[in-house]
Amino acid sequence: MLNNKNLKVLIVDDDDEFLQDLRHHLQKEKYQVYTAASGKEALVTARKENPQLIILDINMPEMDGVEVCRHIRENPELSNTIVCFFTNCNENYTQIAAFEAGGDDYITKPLKPEVHLSRLRAILKRIDPDSHVPITIIGDITIDREKFLIIIKDEKIELPRKEFELLELLCSKPGRVFSRDEILNSIWNKDFTVIHRTIDVHISKLREKIGEKYIKTVKGIGYKFEG
Repeated sequence: MLNNKNLKVLIVDDDDEFLQDLRHHLQKEKYQVYTAASGKEALVTARKENPQLIILDINMPEMDGVEVCRHIRENPELSNTIVCFFTNCNENYTQIAAFEAGGDDYITKPLKPEVHLSRLRAILKRIDPDSHVPITIIGDITIDREKFLIIIKDEKIELPRKEFELLELLCSKPGRVFSRDEILNSIWNKDFTVIHRTIDVHISKLREKIGEKYIKTVKGIGYKFEG
């Protein structure tokens, strides 16, 4: 059973009437709600509050929603955050750009408030309210973020920071294929001195420590975690 008080929602929209209306409805359901009226403000608030869900408009001042989403996906601390676009833009190319930037859902305005809430409830059901606590359990792997430690079947394995961040990224969405470029952007923050071979080396080291069965290679694309 979800405890709404544990769930943080960030609404990002320069339409103040829409923003305040949706904020009101979500607060009535006991969610912790934060708002931002621009892309830059959204990134500051997201880094500070680490919300489980971000509701994001496309057309905004200073930085559009697609660019905001890219920045969010480059931040490992926000890897578990669900990004849902709420926007008037219904062009196919905009939706494609939103999903390619890492969006999880795309909802076209206008919708009645009760329909908005219904869609959001469905999205929020995907969220484990405790997903931002220091310890996460996925299958037989326990991840302890505070100690950079993983535990597999009672065996404790300490990992260097980059190997830990890489495993945590893959574990954030089991079954999802992460391209090498996504991994570089998330873990090495667009450091152009780092090459794809670096990822392969880290994957190889991880497999030596945790076993071969968890991290699968998708030829020509990247890697995925199967727990």
